[in-house]
Amino acid sequence: MKPLISIITPVYNEEKNIPLFYKSIHKVVKDLPYSFEIIYVDDGSKDNSSKEVKKIKSNDITVKLLQLSRNFGKEIATSAGIEAANGEAGIIIDSDLQHPVELIPEFIQKWEEGFDVVIGVRKVHAHANKIKSWGSKMFYKILNYISETKVVPYTTDYRIIDRQVIDQFKRFTERSRVTRGLIDWLGFSRDYLYFDANERIHGEASYTVKKLIILALHSFTSQSLFPLRLAGYLGSLIIVVSGIGGFIVFVNRYIFNDAFGWRITGTAMLAILLVFLIGIVLSCLGLIALYIANIHGEVTNRPLYVLKRDRTKNENSTI
Repeated sequence: MKPLISIITPVYNEEKNIPLFYKSIHKVVKDLPYSFEIIYVDDGSKDNSSKEVKKIKSNDITVKLLQLSRNFGKEIATSAGIEAANGEAGIIIDSDLQHPVELIPEFIQKWEEGFDVVIGVRKVHAHANKIKSWGSKMFYKILNYISETKVVPYTTDYRIIDRQVIDQFKRFTERSRVTRGLIDWLGFSRDYLYFDANERIHGEASYTVKKLIILALHSFTSQSLFPLRLAGYLGSLIIVVSGIGGFIVFVNRYIFNDAFGWRITGTAMLAILLVFLIGIVLSCLGLIALYIANIHGEVTNRPLYVLKRDRTKNENSTI
């Protein structure tokens, strides 16, 4: 039998795109030396997306449909598709046809070369939306600055992942998740394919500005504990600055009898004292944050380590 590859695609109000997506996928993969299953994950669509998938499914047993009871979000829908995948590899791709399906053979080729994860990276052009481009640029700069796992800018969910990556991904139990961030955290050998995104044919993008901001916040909090420690860092800075300033003011007024002629009033000195006390409070919050960080690590329950299997020998690598 031919090796099986799973194509995982989350769906939300893509009624008109589903038939076009299926035809495009079938046209690209029909001559490849693999068998394929297409897993549609309907993320609580309000249109007839599920009916369109069922029409296709009635004529093609390789098509599967997962219907979520409501809209749980793209990250959860993608996770559900990954968990249902039976293939030796899984290709995650959007069903709106903005991810060029013509690249699937190239993804598979790189996977055959031994890469466990091959990631699609969207090219950014000069005519792209300036605000979105600036926002994306700042997001990746901040994320790479505070995160322990470095991320290549403009990476997408369009990727192929090996079976061992799928199996390790299924060990994650955290709920507020960013799929691509978790896959990056796992490590494994990886390569990249750069592509130009297609224009959406039907419908509207489901990722609004609000959803993008929420996704960014989830990325920051799931990939780094820096925001949690920020209060402590800020408090320490305030203590140092206000402490030095208060000491200088105290020496100038009460030891040198205002030799510098600053004429610092009692109100100003009280303000410096208040700022110093605020710094102490923030530092205490930072100390509490260290304990919260430990709790966060235990609650997310990520694997202590991940073993990489030698795909040629089918053995576990030694540590």
